[in-house]
Amino acid sequence: MIGTDIIDIVEAKKTSNWERPRFLEKLFTSNEQQLIQNSENKFIMVWRLWSMKEAAYKLYIQLNPDRFYSPKKFECDINATSLKVTYKAFQCFISTKITEEYILSEASLLPHKMVSSVFKLASKDYKSQSKMSREALILSVSKKCNLVKSNLKILKSESGIPSIYYNSKRLNISMSLSHHGHYGSYATVSL
Repeated sequence: MIGTDIIDIVEAKKTSNWERPRFLEKLFTSNEQQLIQNSENKFIMVWRLWSMKEAAYKLYIQLNPDRFYSPKKFECDINATSLKVTYKAFQCFISTKITEEYILSEASLLPHKMVSSVFKLASKDYKSQSKMSREALILSVSKKCNLVKSNLKILKSESGIPSIYYNSKRLNISMSLSHHGHYGSYATVSL
């Protein structure tokens, strides 16, 4: 099982107001707030930590399919050798890529080799972005697994957790999707 999250840096600069009073207190632990305050680029650290929490949350709800909102309880640990997020007894490994355009975080229970892709989205409409992200993942699975693309579908469980199906049969492929601003991403465990 895996989780992924992407942040469009330009979009986050336009639409977020992370410096408003109590914003950091509501979302980040005191250790995370210290990381932000000590960072050379506070804006990037805020959104890096947020993407780490989101990727970890997406992984967590696959194991415990009961949606909730409690980002402060997902605590990020950034040190020289690894990135981790913990929530109660749950812990996962994180990898993060930061470019000038986006921040991408991927979460896994074990350090897996993931297949992932980041792509530009033509529309900022949520439904269009979601559709384009699903189509990109379906195309990748189709090519890598030599499956007929038109027989692949991504369906969500009652808890909203997406899975990929081939001819109505759920495939044993760990996957996660994300989109924000002008960017979309998907990740799968190595196919």
